Formats: sequence, structure tokens, C-alpha cells
Amino acid sequence: MSTTRHLINRQRRRQAVGNPTVPAAPAPADANAEKGPAGTKGQEPPEREGATGDTATSKGRSGRRYSASLLVLCALTLLLGAFAGFAHSRSAALRDEPARGNTALTDLARTSEIKGQTAKAVASLFSYDQAKPAAFENAKKTLLTGKAVTQHQALFKDVLAGAEKQKTVITTTVTDSAVERIDGDRARVLVFADQSSVGTAGTEKPSPQDQGVYAGAMFAVDLVDQGGRWLVEGIDTFGR
Repeated sequence: MSTTRHLINRQRRRQAVGNPTVPAAPAPADANAEKGPAGTKGQEPPEREGATGDTATSKGRSGRRYSASLLVLCALTLLLGAFAGFAHSRSAALRDEPARGNTALTDLARTSEIKGQTAKAVASLFSYDQAKPAAFENAKKTLLTGKAVTQHQALFKDVLAGAEKQKTVITTTVTDSAVERIDGDRARVLVFADQSSVGTAGTEKPSPQDQGVYAGAMFAVDLVDQGGRWLVEGIDTFGR
């Protein structure tokens, strides 16, 4: 029996040595990482393809936003350029049309002429001597036009009413003037003047009013050029 058992064990050892057990090879961790749908290597997995598509979409949107911003800037540049051109042409047109431009500061000779004629006209129109009324009447006829005729009459209405009784003498002297505007054949002048009013009626004891009233005056006159002579067509006393 021992011999038979010994032979069986010996046979089993020979079989074990002749047929060794080979361990199975481990399966790859991620077969899809190595092979694509067609079984080829090197292709990106589906999720990575999707990521690439999102990146391309994002770049496309950024490109469209940049293009839109560029178009807006171009449009603004064109608008500003057009406005600048319009403003330049408009200002040039105003300079080329003397009737629309104020030449009081650019035409010094004409400005000086207007100031001189205004000073003489105001002195004649706003001075009055009851003993020599002809000079006053002549000034009204030759130096006033338009609405200035009625304006001047309203200013001297009360003075003339009592002039004969009080023997009034009014003297007006222009101390300064400023040409505000010269617009073609029209101009506007701001006048500063000194005025004195004295009653020369013969009385033993003259009243304070008869002794004289002195005051400064400021008003504006609108002038119109008629044949080289500047006539007063408006008197502005600023609401006084």
C-alpha cells in the first residue's frame, strides 16, 4: 500500500511540474482611453471632444462681441467727424456773412465811427434849452427814426410841460459808450452819460430844484445806417 501511494504522489508531482498554472493577464483600466469607436489608438474620448466644442463656441462668441464693439466705435467716429465738419463749415459760413456776424470787435474803424456819431446824437437829443428850442426840435427831426420817435416824446413829455414856466436847461454829456453789436447796417450801443437839469426862472429865492439836479444815466440805443448817417431807431432805458 505504501508503494502504491508513493507512486500516486510521484505521478501527481510530475503533472504539476509539466502543467504550471499561468495567471490571467489583467484587463486594461480604461479600454476607451486607448481605442476609439473604430478600434484605433490616439482618439480623444467623447467628453473631451465636447469640451473642445465648448471652447470653440466661446471663442466664436468673443469674436462676434469684438466685431460688434468695433462697428460701434467706427460709427461713433463717423458721427463725431461729421459733426466736426458741420460745425466748422457753419462757423465759416457765419464768418463769410457779415450780416449775421457781430463785427463790433473786428471792424475797429466802424466801431469808432459809430461811437462818435452816437455821442453827438445823444448830446443833441437829450439836451434841451427852453430859450433855444429850435436845436432840440431839429435833432428830433434829423436823428430819430422808427419807434424811437414816440419813445423820445414819452421821455420828454413831463419835462416839456413845465419847461417854459421853469426856464429849464437840460445838458447831457456822454462819458463813455460801448458798441455791443454791429450787424450789417444796424448796431446797438450802451451809453453812459451825465445829466444836469437847472431851472433858470427868475425868483428871489430859488428852490433846491431850481439850483440844479445832477445824475448819471445809463441806457442803450439801437441805430440804423441810412446813407452813412447812424440814426437812432430805438431807445432802451431798461424798464425805467
